[in-house]
Amino acid sequence: MRCPFCGTHEDKVMETRVSRDGSEIRRRRECEGCARRYTTYERIEESMPLVIKNDGRREPFDRAKIEHGIQAAVAKRPVPRDKVAGMALEVEREIAELGLTEIASRDIGERVLPRLRVLDQVAYVRYASIYRDFRDLEGFEKELSSLRSDDTGRHELPDLSTDEPEAAPEAAPEATPEATIDQAREENTDRHHLLDGDRS
Repeated sequence: MRCPFCGTHEDKVMETRVSRDGSEIRRRRECEGCARRYTTYERIEESMPLVIKNDGRREPFDRAKIEHGIQAAVAKRPVPRDKVAGMALEVEREIAELGLTEIASRDIGERVLPRLRVLDQVAYVRYASIYRDFRDLEGFEKELSSLRSDDTGRHELPDLSTDEPEAAPEAAPEATPEATIDQAREENTDRHHLLDGDRS
């Protein structure tokens, strides 16, 4: 490495650390020319595709936008933040493995939907109302019929961090398909705010 202080190309590594998720290596180096120390980072370079918006604009892929959209869909639902972050990361990795140069924003949404369907029915219908563009009651009812046939049920997320029995938490309202569809219909009036302008 070239020393940022004196320009010497000779150095020695004093310390090496790997990040918690294993995606980055941090090296502390000492220049053999001026003896000053500096830090370098090694990361895997992933070439992510450009995202094609509905109006034809292209913009860089941003995992934070996926996470924001999922977080909006699970608002007031019993879904931990780390589940949302993990889902966004899974989608990013799946897209990276495709090796594409461009991908439509709708295609990204379609990769989120199956994961939300398993996680939480209400969040799934909220998110689907954006990417599948439900324009009337018929579209919602088709999705309701699909949910009934799958019968994914409630998705409680118990704390498994201890073996000791705990008092049962206050029960959340039953996420029946009927309740799901009614709630989604009420929220559909301002649905375009869910994904931070992704459909703009």
